[in-house]
Amino acid sequence: MSVSRADWTLHRKGHIDQQRHNEKIKEAIKQNLHEIVSREDIILSDGKTVVKVPIRSLEEYKFRFDANKKDSVGQGQGGSKVGDVIGRAGDDDGTGQGQAGDQPGYDYYEAEVNLEDLAALIFEDLGLPNLEEKKNQQLEAESVRFTDIRRHGIMSNLDKRRTILENIKRNAMRGEARLARLRSEDLRFKTWEREIRHESNAVVLAMMDVSGSMGEFEKYIARSFYFWMVRFLRTKYTNVEILFISHHTEAKEVTEHEFFTKGESGGTKVSSAYQLALNIIRERYSPSDWNIYPFHFSDGDNMFSDNRRCVELVNELISICNLFGYGQIKQGWYPAGTLMSVYSQEIESDKFIAVTIEDKGDVYPALRSFFSLRDGAAVS
Repeated sequence: MSVSRADWTLHRKGHIDQQRHNEKIKEAIKQNLHEIVSREDIILSDGKTVVKVPIRSLEEYKFRFDANKKDSVGQGQGGSKVGDVIGRAGDDDGTGQGQAGDQPGYDYYEAEVNLEDLAALIFEDLGLPNLEEKKNQQLEAESVRFTDIRRHGIMSNLDKRRTILENIKRNAMRGEARLARLRSEDLRFKTWEREIRHESNAVVLAMMDVSGSMGEFEKYIARSFYFWMVRFLRTKYTNVEILFISHHTEAKEVTEHEFFTKGESGGTKVSSAYQLALNIIRERYSPSDWNIYPFHFSDGDNMFSDNRRCVELVNELISICNLFGYGQIKQGWYPAGTLMSVYSQEIESDKFIAVTIEDKGDVYPALRSFFSLRDGAAVS
């Protein structure tokens, strides 16, 4: 005759390991956002890329006999407390100290992450800053609201508090009011529905320098930023309008496809882009009805005689816009005549945000600088 007792914790082990695995993936992504955001295979994709992120493999804790340790034994000396260091590994740990080691390293594998899931992590705490109420509210923002509790659902939506209460209530009816013998009938799951709310209208004007001074690196960085900006706006806000303006000595409104693919050359007259943006705002987007966000990326080189006019137009845009963002892409030393040096001396406004980008890793901080929530901002 044999007596056995079922260990029901084993039934949940797969789910627990899956949750732990997903958390490790999220942690690895967050630690590498600077590199991931500016990856070329994502920027040049059609928006359906599966991103591969290196993850350190997970192993269960276990005891292992080390035959190489000759000067230690397996028992303690007594008097030890939690946290005391009882020993240290040798220097030859396979980390590569100038000579070949004989110890195993860590195993890594590439976890595949959908681009939509990656975008959700990047945009989770971002929003249009300084969003104000306007006369007409046509901008739709989508949010998720938990509305009900049900007996069936997916484990990720398990309401632990309600589940524990149901278990205690069931046991109380048997004269034993405590948490014990959890059954499937005790489980309670949160259900949710998508909620659409209407916010004030918003239009974003994306301006990019495509003159001859903008090299391959500069154009790539500008397009990288705008790639994520466009994805962020369309993920968070349903009906936000985005306009695209490219310029050299002359500015013109272009399609999204032309903006991200077409190259130009020639000199640089930045004021032409700002003037076109102002003309478009006056003709189509009244500041009394629209929240307006112009953004401009350039290498900072401009006709010296045009700098004063740029300052005047930026101040005019700031007076009617919620925020003006300027990004300067330049590797190495910044000459005194660049737009960044002029703007830093001439423009003083909380609505003016300027960033400098020297390498690909600066794209993500730039995104956060422009779209971090400020007073009066709302996020879906």
